[in-house]
Amino acid sequence: MFAVARFKVALGEAAVFKSNLSQAMSALAACPGYLKGEYGQNLDDSTLWSLITHWENVGSYRRALSNNAVKMQAIPILAQAIDEPGAYEYLFSE
Repeated sequence: MFAVARFKVALGEAAVFKSNLSQAMSALAACPGYLKGEYGQNLDDSTLWSLITHWENVGSYRRALSNNAVKMQAIPILAQAIDEPGAYEYLFSE
């Protein structure tokens, strides 16, 4: 499964947000079941960002959200995400 979180970030806050997002990614990456992840800034609207993480299964993802390091480093960032469903099941992958 993969999880997508999208963010709206003011241009003046982009550098701090990127640093915080990097720390969040590190905390998530240390969790069992994490496969890979990436984050980026939208090419057409530089105030939009996304974080995409890939997991062995939904249980691994949900357990990661309960991890203490994730609660300290990732949850504060994830709480800023645009409010929309973000967990997806793979239907096709190469």
